[in-house]
Amino acid sequence: MDYQDLLDIAETEKNRQKSIRVHCCTSTGCQAANSVDVMKNMKNAVKTAGLEERVEVVGVGCMGFCGRGPLVQIDPDDTLYEEVEPENAASIIDALNGGTTEVIKGDPQHPFFSHQLRIVREHTGKINPERIEEYVAVGGYQSLYHALHEMTSGEVVDEITRSGLRGRGGGGYPTGLKWATVAKMPEGQKYIICNGDEGDPGAFMDRSVLESDPHLVLEGMAIAGYAVGANHGFIYVRAEYPLAIQRLQKAIQQAKKYGLLGSQIFDCPFDFKIDIRIGAGAFVCGEETALIQSVEGKRGNPVPRPPYPAQSGLWGYPTLINNVETFANIAPILKRGAEWYASIGTENSKGTKIFALTGKVRNNGLIEVPMGITLREIVEEMGGGVPGGEVKAVQTGGPSGGCIPVSMLDTTVDYDSLSKVGSMMGSGGMVIMDKETSMVEVAQFYMEFCRGETCGKCIPCRAGTVQLYALLTKILNKQATAIDLERLEELSYVVKDTSLCGLGMTAPNPVLSTLRYFKQEYLDLLQESEFSSNGKVVTAAN
Repeated sequence: MDYQDLLDIAETEKNRQKSIRVHCCTSTGCQAANSVDVMKNMKNAVKTAGLEERVEVVGVGCMGFCGRGPLVQIDPDDTLYEEVEPENAASIIDALNGGTTEVIKGDPQHPFFSHQLRIVREHTGKINPERIEEYVAVGGYQSLYHALHEMTSGEVVDEITRSGLRGRGGGGYPTGLKWATVAKMPEGQKYIICNGDEGDPGAFMDRSVLESDPHLVLEGMAIAGYAVGANHGFIYVRAEYPLAIQRLQKAIQQAKKYGLLGSQIFDCPFDFKIDIRIGAGAFVCGEETALIQSVEGKRGNPVPRPPYPAQSGLWGYPTLINNVETFANIAPILKRGAEWYASIGTENSKGTKIFALTGKVRNNGLIEVPMGITLREIVEEMGGGVPGGEVKAVQTGGPSGGCIPVSMLDTTVDYDSLSKVGSMMGSGGMVIMDKETSMVEVAQFYMEFCRGETCGKCIPCRAGTVQLYALLTKILNKQATAIDLERLEELSYVVKDTSLCGLGMTAPNPVLSTLRYFKQEYLDLLQESEFSSNGKVVTAAN
């Protein structure tokens, strides 16, 4: 395939599409609310109304406003329908033909939508994820062609470096630096791994990208392969994401058919293939070295570093590991340039970030916002605040993150600012809590999760999370004293400072952040005890 072939596919697809497109969300969340039946009924209604020549019903990925789903959007006039039931299909199609419908209409200019800046999710909800032709029609695979024919591998690495993109999996490691490290390894076998092991409770960002725009991730991986000298990639996806796996499998087959994966891509001496590896849902396999062990068919246990995967990773070869959202940013960066991407966000946090906005908030769902936006803008304007109450805290970063009090809602969302207040970006979970939420129970919930997910390889994590959970339970049962509270904090730091991998290192974060900002809730649960073990009176100020 050459560039003209790509343009011909795009032109053919544009000519094929009908003047009116009815977009029906078919993501996992909306499927649970009968969205598949909505789409089937829509297609039947189009046929019954005799509108097949000008109306096309298309199953698309997540449109974001999950709390109002299933969603249906009409293109090109952007009419949005919310909470659509299968029995509403006929009236919506009738409205296209001059009739009326009583189905709830959404506002595409609602702050939930208007405050977003969509880069990764630019085409989500607009293209059929199961048709490669629709991805090509919106510019898909042009960045890969541009990289292979107009840039050296070093120039691609430099472009990603200058963009300021940082890993979206949680740690925020500079993507260009990681790519450069792998690229500098001696020529020979190298691997690319896309980490789709999204294990945080309440997080569904990567799942949505894979379900909605799988080719965007495949293209990013292929570009990465060219940049670092790898010819083989793996996508590691947890088994709980069957729809994402199904659409990835189809996307890989389609890309192979068109010669966009495989041998001599775009008539260049560059070969790249992608395989899928399905994980069993172990949270620890989100850690790079444990993930590698799992891909190799072993138990997903982390191993000490160095050597780092960039030096010795999959089967001992240099390996580049980035998560789904990171790879999904690559094609847009090459298409529009590093300077464009670097102009978005803050000095040390460039671009956008996808969050799963959940919890006690009116408007929940997926949002993609520019780095540097404040928590207040997300929670109060986009999220609409807490229904019938007040915000108490925002938890970011999942089990590895922390709880930020309402007094700090003006904190900007970027790697440095979140770290300073005791939390982290994480993969993108954002849980809103109201005044009725017990912060000690929140800490216990996340510790219970980490206790169950530890691989058990190192003692601090294996035993420490069990003891932390026991102490939190003792406090909640009002059986603890001030000495137990001291032990809770001391043990949290021991686990944080001595664990082998990121699971144990970050597991105490919810405990430490709630102790920092909500200590009075802990004190209120203690048995009466005048003195602590060091002889000082324990008060909220301490």
